[in-house]
Amino acid sequence: MTVIEIVIAALAAFGAILTLLAGVGIVRMPDVYLRISVTTKAASLGVGVLLICAAMYFDEPSVTTKVLAIILFILLTAPVGAHLIGRVAYIMGVPLWKKSVMDDLKGQYKGRSKELQSDEADGGDAIHAED
Repeated sequence: MTVIEIVIAALAAFGAILTLLAGVGIVRMPDVYLRISVTTKAASLGVGVLLICAAMYFDEPSVTTKVLAIILFILLTAPVGAHLIGRVAYIMGVPLWKKSVMDDLKGQYKGRSKELQSDEADGGDAIHAED
């Protein structure tokens, strides 16, 4: 076994463990907001490491280019998707975990439109769109 094969095997094991932890996080976390956080971070990192292993294993410029494009796509879309899922869950009234200490958004959404309003101290138009 060469050194590069050992590195690939170690990275693949690390990526698989991170992906496994993301799966365990879905089951073990008490509310949707913590589940989103765990899965977005651990799964993105785990899949990224596994893709890097694939690029190292095949050692071809075309594979490496595709791997880098996929990693960039995952890093750009996973946080946006997680944010949108969390926002929709909050707007729909999915409760926070009972041991949560702080709810920064409580009272910040306007009526039926569910438009996020800002504090008047910061100018009033920092978060919501112009009327």
